[in-house]
Amino acid sequence: MGVERLTEIATPGSGAARIGLGLAAVGRPAYINLGRDRDLPAERPVELMRRRSQELLDSAYAAGVRYLDAARSYGRAEEFLAGWLRDRPDAARDVVVGSKWGYTYVADWRTDAETHEVKDHGVATFERQRALTDALLGDRLDLYQIHSVTPDSPALTDRELHTRLAALAAEGVTVGISTSGPHQADAIRAALAVEVDGRPLFRTVQSTYNLLEPSAGAALAEAHAAGLAVIVKEAVANGRLTEAAEELPEALRQVAEELGATPDAVALAAVLHRPWVTVVLSGAATTAQLRSNLAAADLRLDEPRLARLEELAETPQTYWHHRSELPWA
Repeated sequence: MGVERLTEIATPGSGAARIGLGLAAVGRPAYINLGRDRDLPAERPVELMRRRSQELLDSAYAAGVRYLDAARSYGRAEEFLAGWLRDRPDAARDVVVGSKWGYTYVADWRTDAETHEVKDHGVATFERQRALTDALLGDRLDLYQIHSVTPDSPALTDRELHTRLAALAAEGVTVGISTSGPHQADAIRAALAVEVDGRPLFRTVQSTYNLLEPSAGAALAEAHAAGLAVIVKEAVANGRLTEAAEELPEALRQVAEELGATPDAVALAAVLHRPWVTVVLSGAATTAQLRSNLAAADLRLDEPRLARLEELAETPQTYWHHRSELPWA
């Protein structure tokens, strides 16, 4: 199953295999990462984004990345990934593929759309999106996660949905959740309690965790202890912990300069330092960003530097309010 394979390839010391590639930034023309006007041309037709996705997938695989992450709401990310897997059968046998359902992409490939995605965690959405994912990824899908679960999500209490997810798991697809919002820890702990026929349903959890928003850390450690694979997303805070930030945190800048590293590599390395992290995602939009992110695998942070970086934490409410105001661009 996907979770066993993911845990196997992403062991401590496995270098770039502990870093996955997320396709949120290149599967659709607009996203909330900072610096997209620099990373991408103003015109972003489908074929340009397809080529960019495949360039990143090629570079990531060549560097040792083995976890690839998509979602139904990432525009055509599943389609781009499916094409890459089809054209590179040897690589396809090596990688672990994850996707997510629960958000529907509605922007119609426009960067100026008023609404880019619509969330629904109901059974009907699961069945509809599962069929779409299956048509593209088929038996190459290893992990299927509920996208952006919050404590009030019906996905945590809907027994019919749980039964259908358990049936998917019985077919060999690992079932998990991703989380978002200021109460991620509550959602993670609620998910750990979900069982079907006396057995835990969810085997993976994908959460936002970074130097500015570490509040889910204890709950993620509990998930790891319970046997779940822990996937960290938004480790560079949608660009706030990179050189694209207008106000890069001074402690991060200083540590990066001391180590001769880039801020993004330091931010990712700080996440990889956590023993409960299985994989941390790179959300790179360019191959240069990807190379910079992957340098984190070989970067070592001592305890004094980690302590300085930990002082950057914001309250969850402050962090998520700031994130909600980032423009789609």
